[in-house]
Amino acid sequence: MQDPNCIFCKLANGDIPTMSLYEDEDFRVIFDASPASLGHALILPKEHAANVFDMPEELLAKAHILAKKMAKVLTEVFGADGVNILQNNNEAAGQTVFHFHIHIIPRYAGDKDMVMWKPGEQNKEALEKALLKIKELV
Repeated sequence: MQDPNCIFCKLANGDIPTMSLYEDEDFRVIFDASPASLGHALILPKEHAANVFDMPEELLAKAHILAKKMAKVLTEVFGADGVNILQNNNEAAGQTVFHFHIHIIPRYAGDKDMVMWKPGEQNKEALEKALLKIKELV
């Protein structure tokens, strides 16, 4: 099902013209309008799901297989030295459009804008406590 108010639903289904790299019955892959690097692309499912938690597992698996395929092609075509495959869920994680999508970002030697974080230290006590709950839920 599509959301008539969702810009990514419109892009994925061809209601808004895009530079389409790939399309099948489930997905459209387009170049990102505000790219992090040359060749930055988005994998958009044609059916609306706000995030990874709403995605049917079969479709999620297909999305990640497609991500691998597109990462390989984009890396080769653009002569990239690496690639980020990135997917954000919810505002706190940086999601700004609430339609599941995967970023494929070719990376080049000397890139300054990278997906990075400052390594911290584990809170072993909190992790051990969480581990018990995780084992119950999985």
